Amino acid sequence: MASSPIQKFIASPKMLERLSQLGESRTFQKNEVLLNEHAFIRSIPIVTKGTIKIIQTDDDYREILLYYIHPGETCVMSFFEGIHSEKSKIKAVAEEKSEVLLIPIEKAAQLVKEFPEWIEYIFFIYHRRFENLLEIVNELSFQKMDTRLLQLLKRKSEAIGSKELIITHEQVANEMGTSRVVISRLLKQMEYERLIKLGRNKIVLM
Repeated sequence: MASSPIQKFIASPKMLERLSQLGESRTFQKNEVLLNEHAFIRSIPIVTKGTIKIIQTDDDYREILLYYIHPGETCVMSFFEGIHSEKSKIKAVAEEKSEVLLIPIEKAAQLVKEFPEWIEYIFFIYHRRFENLLEIVNELSFQKMDTRLLQLLKRKSEAIGSKELIITHEQVANEMGTSRVVISRLLKQMEYERLIKLGRNKIVLM
């Protein structure tokens, strides 16, 4: 696993080798679903290339973006729900073409006993995700929709390393938990203010 981005978080060569032995490397195309809500968790993903977004759906099927998983990171919600044999409360979707190392959940649980570094890794990522969720709570509670929208677009841009986002107004509305009409109006206002440039199924940050 030399040159793997996981090395940013895990220094132990033995553990890196063990992950390589246990995991199955898979490629997911943009918008491909890794994990659906209410599904049993068979493995936990460690992203090695690309970006995975984690979203949640309410009873009216509106979605909200919770956080992104970047190279070297994993989904701790999948880990904790998986080891307790619970169904998934989140949906994982590839934000762009991504490569993921899938670790069977029973093997991921065994790693806790084998490597102290694995526990440190899980809780380090857990801390990051907790901070991400606090940001979301702050945005939902205290910020106006236009501010939230601009921050969402900036997070997407940072996640894929490009100011050009290939996305529809409907997709943005779903991730914001609101209607397409509201998002389209806000995007047109942002274009007027020269914060973005709109194209067909495309948003470019200025």
